[in-house]
Amino acid sequence: MTGGAAGAPSLERLVDEARAGNRPALEALVARIQDRVYGLALRMLWHPEDARDAAQEILVRVVTHLGTFRGESAFTTWVYRIAANYLLTARKSRLERAEYTFERFAGELEAGLSDPPLAEATRGTERDADQALLLEEIKIGCTLGMLLCLDRPHRLAYVLGEILELEGREAAEILDVSPATFRKRLSRARADIIAFTRAHCGLVNSERPCRCRRRVKSALATGRVDPRHLLFASDARRARRFPQVLVEIRRLEELQRAAALYRSHPAPVAPESLAQVFGGDLLAPEPTAQPAPMRARSSIPGAGGPEEGGGCEQVEGEAGPEGGGDAGRERDREGEDG
Repeated sequence: MTGGAAGAPSLERLVDEARAGNRPALEALVARIQDRVYGLALRMLWHPEDARDAAQEILVRVVTHLGTFRGESAFTTWVYRIAANYLLTARKSRLERAEYTFERFAGELEAGLSDPPLAEATRGTERDADQALLLEEIKIGCTLGMLLCLDRPHRLAYVLGEILELEGREAAEILDVSPATFRKRLSRARADIIAFTRAHCGLVNSERPCRCRRRVKSALATGRVDPRHLLFASDARRARRFPQVLVEIRRLEELQRAAALYRSHPAPVAPESLAQVFGGDLLAPEPTAQPAPMRARSSIPGAGGPEEGGGCEQVEGEAGPEGGGDAGRERDREGEDG
């Protein structure tokens, strides 16, 4: 995963040139990793604005600590480790503050079962032609919301191992735990997600009512989903293809369906506003220099505590996890699994 497009320099070459003070190489390096960093942050924090702020802070740490990279692991592994250290200790995002549990999440889904299906909810409106996008918004918002019912260590293990499909030893290195500890965390997280989707998700278990279609009316009425400003869905053509994708997901064994549902999400793309942050002094020829706006941090890259949480602090609201609002849950952390 170190090469780019045909003819593009490898990540290793970009790292070497950036460390030597080559500004274009540093800009290219940031461009090559920012989608991965943003994607990890989005799956951990749910809201795109929180993910953008977290990704910005993570990329600052990557750039300013680039001189400490020794090549003892893949560069992407090193980047993910900085990201993981930050995301495990950052302030709670807007969704996490609502402290969702699987039980509470299930209760909200059950409450929406009396709503009419999507076709009735949008019939006769100017959004009638965009039903697929509304369903995509509900689907992605809801499934990402499920992740926030896990505490951060188990959520991160699930994202790395099940969604990104990283090999166990690499994931353990990113989390700075033993492979056995990573496997335990992943197993627990996987079991929780499978149990929840089996009982409550009509996409994974066809015997359950399809919550997505029945959540649209209330989501639109409460403003949890704003059809003029969707948070997750942007590609109508891709959204219309999901029924065919769902057929393939349901052909899998039941234990594989939840992970396949997450992998069916569009690959997160970092917003342009994130790239613009790195057009100024931060990309100066000395990548190890600390920029003036950064507060003092631990000597270990990305190991700052909650007081260094960066941009995850947001105004709270009442909207739920299917779109546009605030909710989440960090359960009490267990002791070290060992």
